[in-house]
Amino acid sequence: MLRLFRYFLACATFATVLCQAQLRIDNRWSGGFKTTLSVPIENGNLTVSFNDKFILTNISTISQNTSKYDYALVLSNSLLFYEAQRSGKLPPDNRIKWRGDSMLMDKGHDGEDLTGGYFDAGDHVKFGFPMASFTTILTWGAIEYEDAYRRTGQLDYVRQAIRWSTDYFIKAHVSEFEFYGQVGDGHDDHIHWSRPEDWTKPRPAYKLTPEKPGSELIAETAAALAAASILFRSVDPDYHSLLLTHARQLYDFANRFRGNYSHSIPDITDFYNSWSGYGDELGWSAAWLLRATGDQRYQDDIEQHYAEFHLAKQPRQFSWDDKTAGLQILMAKITNKQTYRTQAEHFCHYVLHQAPTTPKGLVFLAPWGSLRHATNAAFLCLMAAEIDINEAQYLKFVTKQINYILGDSGRSFVIGFGENYPKRPHHVSSSCPDRPTICDWNAYSSPHPNPQLLIGALVGGPDENDNYEDRRDDFVKNEVTTDYNAGFQSVLAGLLHFQLKSSE
Repeated sequence: MLRLFRYFLACATFATVLCQAQLRIDNRWSGGFKTTLSVPIENGNLTVSFNDKFILTNISTISQNTSKYDYALVLSNSLLFYEAQRSGKLPPDNRIKWRGDSMLMDKGHDGEDLTGGYFDAGDHVKFGFPMASFTTILTWGAIEYEDAYRRTGQLDYVRQAIRWSTDYFIKAHVSEFEFYGQVGDGHDDHIHWSRPEDWTKPRPAYKLTPEKPGSELIAETAAALAAASILFRSVDPDYHSLLLTHARQLYDFANRFRGNYSHSIPDITDFYNSWSGYGDELGWSAAWLLRATGDQRYQDDIEQHYAEFHLAKQPRQFSWDDKTAGLQILMAKITNKQTYRTQAEHFCHYVLHQAPTTPKGLVFLAPWGSLRHATNAAFLCLMAAEIDINEAQYLKFVTKQINYILGDSGRSFVIGFGENYPKRPHHVSSSCPDRPTICDWNAYSSPHPNPQLLIGALVGGPDENDNYEDRRDDFVKNEVTTDYNAGFQSVLAGLLHFQLKSSE
């Protein structure tokens, strides 16, 4: 019997249409497929005949006439990647059937429950700083482009993805001035190649306190929670209030007890050492609290942080480490002041006209995770376009970057989508055979594609000359991370948002 759990389309709204779709049948994902439908589409209601079963689905459509690639499909696939990165007890509606419950032994120093959250990349460590950073960026896109998520049927899924982070952050904030910033030892983790479901030994948890501060990580977590409070305000007022309470406390913790988190968590220095310092995160989190509350004290703090940490400077990228460009554009949106608008325009001018590009047109801001850096910058410039800064020019640039990733470069860099997509990502659990077969370093060394398809993951990307090889041992170009997908997914939602605007 056919059981349709989700059916999403991106197609034109006339009588006979060629659509792309993806089905979940008997709890398994089919691949994407194409079908010609002769159906009436009125007010988003679509009746489809499939295998002699009539299905009535209430879905809105977005015209493909304005885009070369199916952004809606890629958006939904990106959310599947986030589900593949979940740690902890998985919900009954888990859609990634090769994943199971994992790391249920994660506890704090006094036995606090630290299960949940996300594995960072191809490994199984829960690094708090990049987890908070990707959550803020993903939430920003969900706030601004709710219409795109709603029209593609992905709004509930993106809320679930964000809540998987924020629920964990609330657990980790065990008292007003105590926060667990990491679970797992990166060095120990990286000497093993096995499923997270097979890990049994206890893992260390690293707590930040007034004596061991970590302003970058704590302030970024405050930003994520403040942003999420906006997202959940209308749908879950109690959760909104809880998020805002933790966000306020964490911001005050980060600002009052200042210090670099890598000094308090030395294990992090080989993985996510913060080179930009914590001033940008203090300004960034204050800006999100200003937006969430309207409280004048956060505006005053932002002005102090700008002066103390020289945040009016022109940044060269936007990343898990450096939030300066995001702060400038967020403040331009909140206040509409010309000083912030000018800063936003200067950043995008650099990205569009001064930054290096590859021969095929990818803006190349850094070699490690080159696609991540390009899409993060594209996301910010799309936000600038949203507040009427060079809209046509920035939209053209953003579309070029996304289309490069989806196929204009000669291949797709998104697993499971398009032509010649990566099949050997540097990602432990997807490289493992079906359970209960043992997974070890033989899986890493295998020349074959990963047995599990990591749908929706964006790989690191090419070098400055567009060179790329689909090799599991190349973690610079072929690892995947939750950080890589956040700006990328938010850009996709933004482009769909602008399509909706243009069709009104």
